[in-house]
Amino acid sequence: MKNGLVVLDEKSIRDKIYIIRGREVMIDSDLAKIYGYTTKRFNEQVQRNIAKFDDDFMFQLNEMEFINLRSQNATSNRGGRTYMPYAFTEQGIYMLMTVLKGEKAIVQSKALIRVFKKMKDYIIENNNNLVSYDDILKLSLQTNENTKDIKEIRKEMKNINDKFNSSNRFKEILILNGRRVESDNIYSEIYSMAKKSIYIIDDYINLKTLVLLKDIDSKVKITIFSDNVNNKLHRLEYEDFIKDYPNIYINFKVTNNIIHDRYIILDYGKKTEKIFHCGSSSKDSGSRITSINEINDKEVYKNIIDNLLNNNELVLK
Repeated sequence: MKNGLVVLDEKSIRDKIYIIRGREVMIDSDLAKIYGYTTKRFNEQVQRNIAKFDDDFMFQLNEMEFINLRSQNATSNRGGRTYMPYAFTEQGIYMLMTVLKGEKAIVQSKALIRVFKKMKDYIIENNNNLVSYDDILKLSLQTNENTKDIKEIRKEMKNINDKFNSSNRFKEILILNGRRVESDNIYSEIYSMAKKSIYIIDDYINLKTLVLLKDIDSKVKITIFSDNVNNKLHRLEYEDFIKDYPNIYINFKVTNNIIHDRYIILDYGKKTEKIFHCGSSSKDSGSRITSINEINDKEVYKNIIDNLLNNNELVLK
């Protein structure tokens, strides 16, 4: 503890990261302690903002997952709670920054993000040594001898090995002009190049589309061209985002269903203009391998962009 806060380091966080449903997650009770909440109060804050936490951000454990979690020494019992714990993925932990308020929460969120970045580097450098046969045997022996339980453990350990093998360890990766980079970071890198304006053309947007823009300078004007297919981005989510980041203003316009691909245009009409073609939506950043490529022949896109600028406003529901 330091100034009332849990001091975060790589080992303490590594000990609190578990593999559940093939994903690295942290449990609500551990996160509550880090942020200085009771578990009940922590989950109340999340439930008040539940629209921000899709299934790939947060999910509730089932009974078998809870048994396996106990076998990993996550907890010896439920601690008096009447419901199964909630697990938060890395994206869900980032989303907590927009939910948990106050100076202490900001300090812990920044520390947590830095430790997660170091953890990713650790995993890539040490993936061949993280899980051994002895580890699997010890984990099996910690559960009862029920055949069903043992099968579940082996299945869970397979997920761990699959997570760390060479074919899967780049799930958080994008390719920019042939350069492999961490997915969320590359959007921040691209957006930071803008001096005057950012245009995003993407019919499939959600709250994460906005979160990736949270560090943009207030002088940079942002316009998102989208038909908001399936209404994944809601008006209340946008309003909450603006409350958390009041220096950012985003203008929305429809695409009128004429654009299939996704693009990012920086400083349109200026000497610093850049156009990027994106293989997938930024809302899916980290969920699959894709690519972003800078377009050299920008002139052919001028009429398309000019027409988009004349489109009607997109009204969020």
